[in-house]
Amino acid sequence: MRQKLFSWGDDFIIQDEHGREAFFVDGKMFTFGKQLSFQTMDRQELCFIRQQVFAWGPTYEIYRNGQLYASVKKKLFTFFNCTFEIDIPGPYDIVAEGDFTDHEYRFIQAPNYIAHISKQWFTWGDTYGVDIAPGQDDVFLLACTVVIDMACHGDGERSGIGEIGGGMGLLGGLLDVDF
Repeated sequence: MRQKLFSWGDDFIIQDEHGREAFFVDGKMFTFGKQLSFQTMDRQELCFIRQQVFAWGPTYEIYRNGQLYASVKKKLFTFFNCTFEIDIPGPYDIVAEGDFTDHEYRFIQAPNYIAHISKQWFTWGDTYGVDIAPGQDDVFLLACTVVIDMACHGDGERSGIGEIGGGMGLLGGLLDVDF
């Protein structure tokens, strides 16, 4: 996933491992909290991401077909790394654990590792490699990757320009992903 340096809103293009455009993430402007539509390249919505503004800590909800599919919440009190709890109805919850630098994340659905995110160092825009285990839900795990990027690298941290998700801005993101 690679962030585009100049765009209106949090807009991302997600590419597959061969460099082909696979998904489009349309960031909504002028919203209260971040809202993004995760779409096919012909603009068919696959899921919708909405920030919970009045939550204790960064919290996002992922919707599919208009129904709540999962809630992604950043744990507030962790030492030396960021951790996200991904609450899926039923016994299938996922934990995304980051490293000390917030550049590496692994997704664990006990007892299995199901995905790995790696943020590249020294790039103009945020660039991620995402490796997803066979048989996993690519769209959902990529949506979770977008949430982690917003929660960990938003609020002016993205390339030093500023963030757009909940309002106006000049920087969004273009994400290049291997899956």
